[in-house]
Amino acid sequence: MTTIHLKTTINSPIQTVFDLARDITEHENSSKNTREKAIAGTTSGRINLGETVTWRAKHFGLYLQHTSIISEMESPTFFVDEMVKGVFKSFRHEHLFKEKNHKTEMIDVLKYEVPYGVFGRIFNYFILKSYLTKFLRERNLHLKQCAEL
Repeated sequence: MTTIHLKTTINSPIQTVFDLARDITEHENSSKNTREKAIAGTTSGRINLGETVTWRAKHFGLYLQHTSIISEMESPTFFVDEMVKGVFKSFRHEHLFKEKNHKTEMIDVLKYEVPYGVFGRIFNYFILKSYLTKFLRERNLHLKQCAEL
């Protein structure tokens, strides 16, 4: 299992950041490079507990689909999206929000397992982990810019 842990400080109230992080349109806006598009389930607005979304995006030259469910949520401090169907063996993304000194600390804990045995592990070690880290950083920068307007 691989874990990516990121922390982003945003000069905005916790509820604003929490809501932006669940906004389907803002997710699409933050991932223009991969042409990410919500194609099934909740495809607009803010996703909520028990709802699913299927994303279609271009990664590594291939169009891939990934369906997630919001399996846990406690507004405005926490939500989890977990893969229901997709290319990973397992995929769990915890989104945590803490208010500190009138700012919001947004914490991502992404845990995933790759398929394809040793080949998957080699791909993860040399390419995938850094690719996903960059993807999350770009998304977080987009959310930070939106929240701080």
